[in-house]
Amino acid sequence: MNETALRDRLLASAIQEGDLRLLPLAAEKALADEFDLPRRDVQIAAVESRVLPARYQRSLGTVGWDGQLALLRATVGIVGLGGLGGWIVEGLARMGVGRLILIDGDRFAENNLNRQALCWESTLGLSKADVAADRVRQLNPAVETVAHAVWADAESLPRLLAGSHVIVDALDTLPTRFLLQRVAQSLGVPMVHGAIAGYIGQVMTIFPGDVGLFALYPEGKSPERGAEALWGNPAATPMMIASWQIQEVIKLITGRGQPLRNRMLLMDAEQGSVEILRLGDA
Repeated sequence: MNETALRDRLLASAIQEGDLRLLPLAAEKALADEFDLPRRDVQIAAVESRVLPARYQRSLGTVGWDGQLALLRATVGIVGLGGLGGWIVEGLARMGVGRLILIDGDRFAENNLNRQALCWESTLGLSKADVAADRVRQLNPAVETVAHAVWADAESLPRLLAGSHVIVDALDTLPTRFLLQRVAQSLGVPMVHGAIAGYIGQVMTIFPGDVGLFALYPEGKSPERGAEALWGNPAATPMMIASWQIQEVIKLITGRGQPLRNRMLLMDAEQGSVEILRLGDA
């Protein structure tokens, strides 16, 4: 690739809007074809040249130039692509996280239609991992996806999640959450945990060495599933908690803000309350 030629074409293709030079979507596509490059590489080159892909214009004030570049270069592993995971995939793709590892062995069923972003009548019976990858391609083709339509287990997870900068827990069973925390620690990367039940949800970010989930649940004495088995999952609760998980991932990648480390955010939409529970060394 002729980097100088690409930079010159980026600058020539940009449109000025106030203090910003923006790269329109049509120009981004054309440059990818002209230089035979993945869209991700074009977006990275644009940001490096201080030409902002127009799709990220409304994100710039929050993440900044360096933050957007970090997002495009990052890899995030998402385990579980149902109620939480579908919204998380949607948000991270829209923010421009450059590579998403998508893991879920399940297929969409009719009882997913009330809350799961990737479940429509047309996707019933299809692999959640494959549908998630297709959704990302529709939203932001610059985001690379690696889809694994497999169930999470101790043997496969370390291999499948290798290279992740952040791992997201969007699971629905406690033993697998414990396993995922161990895997994240073995890989030396933070894990963003989320869980929901009824109107209530919780979020926290667990760094390697943190007590994390083991401060909340006595392993071996916890049920397979949490309170969601009794209270159900209405449409809005996974949106609410997934949004916080997305923000935690963005903060970790960009280095902006204060992650919920050794703190658990507990939200109760029914009561209109938000609490912070302090854990471990907080």
